[in-house]
Amino acid sequence: GVGRSDASPDEGVVEDLPLIDEKAVEQLTEGLISHYLPDLQRSKSALQELTQNQVVLLETLEQEISKFKECNSILDINALFSEAKLYHNKLVNIRNEMMMLHEKTSKLKVSGINI
Repeated sequence: GVGRSDASPDEGVVEDLPLIDEKAVEQLTEGLISHYLPDLQRSKSALQELTQNQVVLLETLEQEISKFKECNSILDINALFSEAKLYHNKLVNIRNEMMMLHEKTSKLKVSGINI
């Protein structure tokens, strides 16, 4: 015949369980939920507040980044103006040299030397 070692290890377990009282399960579930639910609700509201604070922080960071970008563009404009001033000074010097050369050639023509 069939020996004891051939039997399934789960065999007979279902029969050994006592009958489950549905009312007791419901009460235990409600008790468990009422015990953990307030903490979970507090955690939920804390997470929502944290998320809102992160949104505010991100918006503030974006504003600061745009300010830095504006500062960089102002620095670029200042560098451009400095460069323009330098080239303007060079042009003024070239014009002065040309006027001086024109005066010299005019004096030479008046003296009778043809260039």
